[in-house]
Amino acid sequence: MKHNMLSCLGLLLLPLAAQAIQPGPSSPQQHITETWLQLQNRNQVASNTPQPATPGERELSLQRWMESYKHAIPEYYKEYSGKGK
Repeated sequence: MKHNMLSCLGLLLLPLAAQAIQPGPSSPQQHITETWLQLQNRNQVASNTPQPATPGERELSLQRWMESYKHAIPEYYKEYSGKGK
């Protein structure tokens, strides 16, 4: 009984111990990543030189796209329980 009461008390006090994450990057790596994502999002580092695909590249891309339709979508996906069979 005493163990249950202490457990319940601990669970009730748990939200009081939670702290919000401070705004801003938590590491230099995160800051660099966020900077690159902002540059991409704002289209600030786009190339001024057009980079068109060659006819051969377009044909290969079309073939890959068309081959993706050759695989049937199964009605049900198999679920694996993680146990060896």
